[in-house]
Amino acid sequence: LASVRRLLDLQAASIWRDLNDILPSCSGNVLDVGCGAQPYRNLVPDRAAYRGIDTNRALRDFGYSVPDTTYYDGDTWPVESAEVDTVLATETLEHVPDPAAFLAEARRCLRPAGRLVLTVPFAARWHFIPHDYWRFTPSGLKLLLERNGFEVTLIWARGNALTVACYKTMALLLPFWFDASGTVVLRAFSRLFALVLSPLILLPALLGAASLRAGGGNDCLGYTVVAVAPESDFTAETT
Repeated sequence: LASVRRLLDLQAASIWRDLNDILPSCSGNVLDVGCGAQPYRNLVPDRAAYRGIDTNRALRDFGYSVPDTTYYDGDTWPVESAEVDTVLATETLEHVPDPAAFLAEARRCLRPAGRLVLTVPFAARWHFIPHDYWRFTPSGLKLLLERNGFEVTLIWARGNALTVACYKTMALLLPFWFDASGTVVLRAFSRLFALVLSPLILLPALLGAASLRAGGGNDCLGYTVVAVAPESDFTAETT
């Protein structure tokens, strides 16, 4: 199912592609914040200890309720200071009303020189309305992270203008497959129409997947970021 989703969801495919290069090198404690359905847990190697946490509003606001997830209230994560080696937050920061406070928590929980791995959307629709607040540019991400004490080591654009064009084309066509509104006759007509359009869905899916190999551009699906906490963090050492 995850493989099929990545075929039809270029956002998910692009994130998987980047994290498949980053997460297998993890060791120690890996904290997945805003973990949702934990779609990238399998990329974390067995030698690392994975833990997923999410807001207790996850079910109400985002439709997620997953076993083996710690749900918490408020803005303080249920994690001891300086006990995490890698903080992972995939497509989470845009849903956080106060990104600076979120990054302060990440810095508190990370060990000195610990790693923060973020992904954020760029060319994506307004989703999980109204709990989708931000879109970030590379300049904005770098500024936000550095103001909160991180050193940015990588900001990578996921996809390019061709990827975005394919993604938008698929976004127009895929709803015909999943439309649950209207009468039985209208739903049947929608499915039939979707069947006719299937080649038009498959072509941009394959073309978009191929375009991810061409590298990133200024018009992209989103960004993957790797940042490092300070070697010596007075806040973490004294909290």
